[in-house]
Amino acid sequence: MKKIFLLTLIVSQLGWVYDIRAQQKDNSKNNRWISLFNGENLDGWKVGENATSFSIVDGAIKVQGDVGHLFYNGEVEGHQFQNFEFKTTVMTKPGANSGIYIHTKYQEDGWPSQGYEVQVNNSHTDWKRTGSLYDIVDLKENYVHDDEWYTEHIKVEGNRVIVKINDIVVVDYTEPSQPKRNEGSMRLLKGGTFALQAHDPNSIVFFKDIMVKPLP
Repeated sequence: MKKIFLLTLIVSQLGWVYDIRAQQKDNSKNNRWISLFNGENLDGWKVGENATSFSIVDGAIKVQGDVGHLFYNGEVEGHQFQNFEFKTTVMTKPGANSGIYIHTKYQEDGWPSQGYEVQVNNSHTDWKRTGSLYDIVDLKENYVHDDEWYTEHIKVEGNRVIVKINDIVVVDYTEPSQPKRNEGSMRLLKGGTFALQAHDPNSIVFFKDIMVKPLP
């Protein structure tokens, strides 16, 4: 009887250890940053019109040219993201305008109709500056400048969007249950992928170290 009790106790302890290790493994996975760009080519990305607006220069995506959008369509999360942290290192040249779309979906041409745009703009004539949640929470202040690398960090959890520029929170927005939008607007948190924007031929922007951390 004592042997059976000891055996049961050992099995129970082994199961407990296994559960703890499995939980640690899951937590480690949830806390892992995953690269979306290999620094060499655009594998895992898809562009519609004006594909020549996107190229690779010194391990970064160079964006310059007519209006176009580069959508992530790789294997990570089946390129469908709901809750996540996203970050990339960015550099703008003088007068440049670009953007990072979240919760969007691929479309062949035009400005993406679904999702939010997080602005990349330090000196363009459009006054809505880097970090703005475009047309939702617009910033007039410059937190960074042209010709310098900076980090743009976007976190979406539930109906909340937080944007940080170089670790400074510049936007903290909670989407209401019934947001007021223009008729036909899909500027909503509905899940989706990411996209980088080519705005115009005079806008030159570089993106590198493009990473995502999926959240529960």
